[in-house]
Amino acid sequence: MPFSKTYEKELAFQADRRRATVEFIKIVSDLWYDKSIELVIFRNQLIDRNVSQILNLHNYAGKFVQKPISIFDSVEIAQAIKALDIPPAKLDIGKLTYEFHLDDNKHSNATAFVASKLKDASKNGDITPKDVVLYGFGRIGRLVARELMTRTGKGSQLRLRAIVTRGSVDETILEKRASLLRNDSVHGDFPGTVSIDIKKNALIINGTTVNIISANAPEDIDYTQYGINNALVIDNTGAFRDKEALSRHLKSKGADKVLLTAPGKGVPNIVYGVNHIENNPDKVDIFSAASCTTNAITPILKAIEDSFGVVSGHLETIHAYTNDQNLVDNFHKKYRRGRAAALNMVITETGAGAAVTKALPSFEGKLTSNAIRVPVPNGSLAILNLEIENATSLNGINTILKKYALEGDLVEQIKYELSDELVSSDIVGSSAPSIYDSKATIVRADGKNVLLYIWYDNEYGYSHQVIRLAKYIAKVRRYTYY
Repeated sequence: MPFSKTYEKELAFQADRRRATVEFIKIVSDLWYDKSIELVIFRNQLIDRNVSQILNLHNYAGKFVQKPISIFDSVEIAQAIKALDIPPAKLDIGKLTYEFHLDDNKHSNATAFVASKLKDASKNGDITPKDVVLYGFGRIGRLVARELMTRTGKGSQLRLRAIVTRGSVDETILEKRASLLRNDSVHGDFPGTVSIDIKKNALIINGTTVNIISANAPEDIDYTQYGINNALVIDNTGAFRDKEALSRHLKSKGADKVLLTAPGKGVPNIVYGVNHIENNPDKVDIFSAASCTTNAITPILKAIEDSFGVVSGHLETIHAYTNDQNLVDNFHKKYRRGRAAALNMVITETGAGAAVTKALPSFEGKLTSNAIRVPVPNGSLAILNLEIENATSLNGINTILKKYALEGDLVEQIKYELSDELVSSDIVGSSAPSIYDSKATIVRADGKNVLLYIWYDNEYGYSHQVIRLAKYIAKVRRYTYY
């Protein structure tokens, strides 16, 4: 065939793909705003994505399952979901599309296939929306606010109603708070609108009022004055770390549950996906979401422990610098952290190795750990050096972790990365707390020692774990199909 005709055919095919993607985007939006059904593709978000982004996600999906995932097939499956009477849910259309072709001879059409796969969706009970208060508005608080407001939809799950800050609130303060939410040097611009309401002392985020409450002590606040009742308070200040201090939130009128975005003492430390089921929100009022590093390594450690058994190991985390460090050399209670964060690699300690045992008791006494803070503002790497009980190979490790990333209880937590060229900036914006670098793994010749490289966005990925745990505590988790 002449080159010109081949080129014209390629142009026509790309135009058809992009038209199909536009149709797909409309269905994704209609399902979300009309039915509170959220579509993802192998855990990657589809809401508010453009045509090129969605086509790239389909390309990743095809590489992941080693079989093409076509946008035309996704449109067909999405249309079937829209045609059926399905309650609020979160559905992985990549997995559905992949399985549709595996079951080619079992169903007459896409609608029959989807109806069969989602037959249990109607068993999910009714969901009562939960008011949320952010106590503090730092890095994690603002990212959680962004995600909550971006994914509000019909407001059937978590409803951000207020943000508590210290100090007075005036027009200048409100505008500064709005500006920090609107613009972020690492994560880019907020894909929505943020304005202020002086009379209400509030931020107006995507047209919705979020009250800014000034308070120096949790027990001084009456949330009911703002129409907030039985709220989940997400404390991201770092000021209250133990059960006694965190219990002060429960003395506030209108507060019902507390979630700490840091390791906590005397309260359950939860890595969502690993040990959340062990703590019933009907019986427990205060939870900790542990640390970003603990959330990064625990899902991987569980997969390795369950599959091969772990004798012992060492964790070294190469971590982005944090606000605790100095911008330039200055006095600090820790010697090395006093040195300029953006100019130095800084050895420091991490409690993540010991913290793993709170989610996985079998690791008691098995792990040592240390940390190096490095001159990047976000995006970290955990290196796990493990002695295992049952010998394996590089292919054996990769096969197991790919399986965990594809199915089971840890699909939201583990992302299996296929790239040959992954660097820290590539993983910024990933919602998975554990990004397994399959091309970097090293296995000793005898198969008894493995070296695993786990990337994590220590801000964004962790914030998603906080939100997943918040939904569990608030009992607003929808039916999911992963």
